[in-house]
Amino acid sequence: MPSRAKLHYDNLPHPKVVVVGGGFAGLELVQGLSGQPYKVLLLDRQNHHCFQPLLYQVATASLSADSIAHPFRRTVGPMSNVAFRMANVTAVDADKKLVYTDHGAFEYDILILATGSRTNFFGMRDLEATAMQLKNISQALDIRSDFLQDFEAALYLHDEAEKRSYLNFVIVGAGPTGVELAGALAEIKRTVLKREYREMESEWMRIVLIDGNDRVLQHFSEESSADAYRYLRELGVEVMLNTRVTGCDDDRLMLGDGTTIDTHTVIWAAGVIGAAVPGLEGAMNERSGRYNCDEHGRVGGLDGIYAVGDVASYAGDPEWPKGHPQVATVAIQQAQHLVAHLKARANGGREKPFRYRNKGSMATIGRRRAVVDLGKRQFGGTFAWLLWMFVHVMQLVSFRNRFMVLMNWAWKYMSWRNTIRLIIRPYVRRSNTDTAGA
Repeated sequence: MPSRAKLHYDNLPHPKVVVVGGGFAGLELVQGLSGQPYKVLLLDRQNHHCFQPLLYQVATASLSADSIAHPFRRTVGPMSNVAFRMANVTAVDADKKLVYTDHGAFEYDILILATGSRTNFFGMRDLEATAMQLKNISQALDIRSDFLQDFEAALYLHDEAEKRSYLNFVIVGAGPTGVELAGALAEIKRTVLKREYREMESEWMRIVLIDGNDRVLQHFSEESSADAYRYLRELGVEVMLNTRVTGCDDDRLMLGDGTTIDTHTVIWAAGVIGAAVPGLEGAMNERSGRYNCDEHGRVGGLDGIYAVGDVASYAGDPEWPKGHPQVATVAIQQAQHLVAHLKARANGGREKPFRYRNKGSMATIGRRRAVVDLGKRQFGGTFAWLLWMFVHVMQLVSFRNRFMVLMNWAWKYMSWRNTIRLIIRPYVRRSNTDTAGA
């Protein structure tokens, strides 16, 4: 039965639009449909929007969690035709036009899936059980607690090899997340560990970045990739390319050539898969976990069901025959296109097919080191670093977030210190034995 919870717009005569997921695409959708002839319900398992590009800075103690989070209710509160419910969506029934959640079912006339992506472990169950992830704020706080706990634990150990195993940090995946995280940890080694943990040799800390491709930032230009590799090496990061990870247990990582790395911390950033919702399997690509959509985002030809962002694979764009990249700019542009499509639909008009406008790529690798691709232009260094900061600050949802991030960055730049080095919620590792048979 549909949920009986009353929504403030129930008396409006407009069609019901349910948006599942409040990431970049979901937030853009509800903002675009505010004041339009639709009743919009946003569903998300969290009560806040998370600015994922800066998660690695929460994980490495440069920013507090509330610097990159924004409550949904602060956004939708002033919108007379938009409501929010914190709920975990469990299934969709396209025939009955129902969305099932852990708080009951909701009816819809139009369903928009903006559920994003989840970490892809490529079927390696031991890695899924042991490796850390970086997809939300809770996971970022786990990483922050983990490396600080490892620093503290290493002080009590007498065997140098054992100390080193606690100070070995392995990141798998040399995309933007992996590269930026490796650079941030390298700066902690050069500053925090050296100055504040004087009982240990800072050189005992080892940061290893592993990727199966032949270069870092595989989807960037070759020039930017080469610059990023050089910056990482300058910071002391060990980069292992053309290297395959085969398994992991509580204290070592296994590689394809038979060698192992002793470590208590493996962070997996090697790929994502669409976070599909049960009930629409016939319209889904099982390999990518993404819904097959037409040029307007309609899922598998189903009436009234759309998908946007990482969970959607749009057809008809000649420049991207294998699907658009799973990045924020694609999600935002698809959401904007779908808003225009729904507005045209309400007014009896027609909308053009979606075409992605690639605005470039950028990644930062520590202080005054970054790479930027803009069309056919590539550049790095200080100017790229300043541009990276400007773009990311402007993309934050609220003025408060922008102010907090700028103040933290300014203090860190002047003091050379990561300011949020607090173990508030100790991280307890899951072991393979804990999850065996799960």
